[in-house]
Amino acid sequence: MKGKYMLLAAAMLSMLSCRREPSVQDGVPPVQAPIVRLSEEIAQDAVLVKFSSALSEEERLEVEDGRGVSLQKIFPSTPGKEELERRFGLDRWYEATLREDEDVHGKARELSRLGRVELVQYASIAQRQASPAFTAAFPQDTRAEAASVFNDPYLSMQWHYRNNANAAVSPKVAYGADINVTDVWAQLSCGDPEIIVAVVDEGVKYTHPDLRDNMWMNPGEIFGNGIDDDGNGYVDDVYGYNFVTNGPVSWDTVDSRGIGDSGHGTHCAGIIAAVNNNGKGVAGVAGGSGKGDGCRIMSCQIFSGAAGGSSSITGRAIKYAADMGASVLSCSFGYGVSFTSDDAYVKSVGSVEIDAVHYFEATCNNPVIDGGIAVFAAGNDGHAYAHYPGAYHDIISVSAFGPDGLPTYYSNYGPGCNISAPGGEAYHAVNRWESMVLSTIPSEIPSLGFNGDYNKTGLDYGYMQGTSMACPHVSGIVALGLSYAKKLGKTFRRDEFKQMILSSVNDIDSRIGASGPKTYAYSQKDLPLGPYYHQMGTGAIDAWRLMMHIEGLPTLTAQTGRQQWIDLTAAFGTASVSLTYIDVSVPAQTVESLGLQKIRPADSGKYPATEDAGGYAYVQFGRLYIHPTKIGSGKIHVSAVGGGDHLGGGGNPPGGMEMCQEISLIARDADGGNGTGGWL
Repeated sequence: MKGKYMLLAAAMLSMLSCRREPSVQDGVPPVQAPIVRLSEEIAQDAVLVKFSSALSEEERLEVEDGRGVSLQKIFPSTPGKEELERRFGLDRWYEATLREDEDVHGKARELSRLGRVELVQYASIAQRQASPAFTAAFPQDTRAEAASVFNDPYLSMQWHYRNNANAAVSPKVAYGADINVTDVWAQLSCGDPEIIVAVVDEGVKYTHPDLRDNMWMNPGEIFGNGIDDDGNGYVDDVYGYNFVTNGPVSWDTVDSRGIGDSGHGTHCAGIIAAVNNNGKGVAGVAGGSGKGDGCRIMSCQIFSGAAGGSSSITGRAIKYAADMGASVLSCSFGYGVSFTSDDAYVKSVGSVEIDAVHYFEATCNNPVIDGGIAVFAAGNDGHAYAHYPGAYHDIISVSAFGPDGLPTYYSNYGPGCNISAPGGEAYHAVNRWESMVLSTIPSEIPSLGFNGDYNKTGLDYGYMQGTSMACPHVSGIVALGLSYAKKLGKTFRRDEFKQMILSSVNDIDSRIGASGPKTYAYSQKDLPLGPYYHQMGTGAIDAWRLMMHIEGLPTLTAQTGRQQWIDLTAAFGTASVSLTYIDVSVPAQTVESLGLQKIRPADSGKYPATEDAGGYAYVQFGRLYIHPTKIGSGKIHVSAVGGGDHLGGGGNPPGGMEMCQEISLIARDADGGNGTGGWL
């Protein structure tokens, strides 16, 4: 497979904008706002204008009069949301459409001189590089592995959920380099249909056999009648909306040059919530258990064919997601240009988008947190910083690692990158695709073969790689966490929940530090790993750890393949070493998940030890003794005496109080600490 055929799964946009200058009063000599030129690719027929206050109809007509523009609001107002719209300035944004004979640069300068104009931005033309999905002929008799919790036939090929070091994935595959989600499915939660994830991307194929049952549907809209039934300003927005064509969602628009939709949005949607346990295809992170309990996907389409992706289109899509009930924003796109700061980004291209993101974050659409969570891809250029919008300080930006648990050659890293997730990585072996990420794609889209030919395979599944794939892994885990919190009746502040996400990680630096340069079978080039050390955010996201944060349980980490003592200070405090332990029990599910072996400490006869009834664990001097043989997650129960060496009560001499702790335990192939690995 040649490098030019690799999937660049984050859409790269180049934009031209205007930098803000202080507004001037009418009658005062105008100060022209300098133009920041980031690209030659700008729309010639429109500019975006933010006024210092909302315009009345008379004022709007006055601006239009004699200036050769038609002024329309970018953001439709939603009844009941007027105060929130004013809070984030959405009521003050307009798109000024020019006549054919008008010069866009001259018109931008003219509008910037108006006294009430706060900011002028050029309207961008999106430039995407997204190749068709890479597919292979899947065996017809493939079945999910026996130990799997679901019956989806391709689940065993999704190493990013549970990585069992299958050499068919990669010669350098690493045991446990995944998101640790299968035990969450088996023991805790599979999703909740009231938690909605907005996929801001290409359109999602809502008829896909592995997605249709988990698609969000607008209850107030009737499909295909050409009427805005619910009066929200959007016609036929049943599964979401196409903000490029202002019509129903589409996913298979390709022009005569073969440029167009790539299946990117459908692939991301499948990672988040492909229907689980339905005997079809793949599994999704928050796809439910096959009982209609998966999280829902809302398609907010900002790319259609070769068009779309501008700030105004993106802003409208994000506001729509907030107004129509989404709790998570999954955005696998970004800008290929760099900015020196958040202010530089906002003043050049990002003001419309950031205003919309902040509106989304402040909109409460579920009973768990007081707002929404926005997740973005960090970028695919190998830069030592995240690309915007993800680099913005209050947005979660996701870098990518491969099946070897190491940073991918394409992933951005460093400042602005908050957390890491599986993005897939080819080149691990010649003609090896299994090391990429497998998910849903539209069967109508031409796919890429090893010979470099594009053809319609008629398959509904394919491989992609990129931070675009890492982003929906995190979005899906966020949705799964919200589902579990709802199940438990827990509530959190939005910022509190974001911090829980960033601390729900396994250490990635220990892998980086223990590895030499990465050598790829195809390119025969080395990737030095030193620059990535402490630069992949807080670490590799772990779904189980987030659920334990939600429960409020301490999580301990063990290493597979050896007997070991684990400190219980995190559960019982600094006095754990001097407590008297009276019970330890290990549920059968935990024994199975971690592959616990029956063990006996070498010094158990010399010192008293509290033993699990099955012989799978001992507690002694504030330490837990176990021997896991499989990567996995589970819980154990430990009891001790607080204030004495025996329990008080009844006819016994005065004694202590019983202290009972449920403890979360994760077994990985290397000791990654207790959830705080990495650096931000």
